[in-house]
Order: sequence, then structure tokens, then C-alpha cells
Amino acid sequence: MAPPNLSYAPIRVSVRSMKRLSVCLSFALALLTARVDAHHSFAATYFEDKTMQVEGKLVQFQFRNPHSFIQLEVKDEGGQVVRWSIEWGGASQLGSQGVTNETLKYGDIVTIIGNPGRDPADHRIRMLSLRRKSDNFGWGQRPGEVVN
Repeated sequence: MAPPNLSYAPIRVSVRSMKRLSVCLSFALALLTARVDAHHSFAATYFEDKTMQVEGKLVQFQFRNPHSFIQLEVKDEGGQVVRWSIEWGGASQLGSQGVTNETLKYGDIVTIIGNPGRDPADHRIRMLSLRRKSDNFGWGQRPGEVVN
């Protein structure tokens, strides 16, 4: 039995096709090697050089990634209840600091210190520390308790 004929016809590639392939590969390489940061910038949303404090009743705790959120009902100067949104670390980061989805409960009275949002009408804070009144539970006072 004779061996099969393994001769191949040369592949012809145009210069235009090579340029197109080169551009596509360069773009793909740039995407793979570039640092992709899907987060918003905290500095774009919050005044990082200012702090404020709010105290109120916890009405929702969203323990999730990439950021957890606490919703508080806070009385303003006029006695009206205003809902504040407090941005916290992600569930995986907080979990490594001892916080779980069971740490905070509806109705907890908490004091939050954090960076205020740039738009006061949004009633947003980036949390720096938390203190629960009922048992003095706290977060943000010990080394390592930070939001990155």
C-alpha cells in the first residue's frame, strides 16, 4: 500500500486580511492585558474628604457583591422620615471581616459615619463605621475593617 500524498497547496493571504487580523489581535491583547475596573470611582460619587453621621432604623440590608447596601429611615431636622442608602463593602470582603447576612436585622437602630454623597438629594453615604445601639456591635473601628 502506497503512503498518502501529503502535499498541500499554499494558502494565499492578502495584505489586507493580514492587517485586519493584526488589528483584531492587537485589540484582543489590549483587552486581556489591561486592568479592567468595572467599579465606579468612590471619589466621583462621594466626598472622600468629608464625613457625616446619621442614626436611624434599618429597613433593609442587601448583603451582596460587589457592594452591600443598608437602607435606613432617618428623621431629618423637621421630623420627616428620610430614607438613606449606605454603601458598604462586598459580601466576600465583609465576610472575611466577620460580617454575615445575619449580622444586621430589620429594626436595628444604628449610627453610621461615612463619606456623604456629592448630591445631597440622593441621601447616600459610603460607610466608614457602624454602631448598633442595642448591643454596641460595631464595625470600622478595628484594623482591617475597611471598604476597598
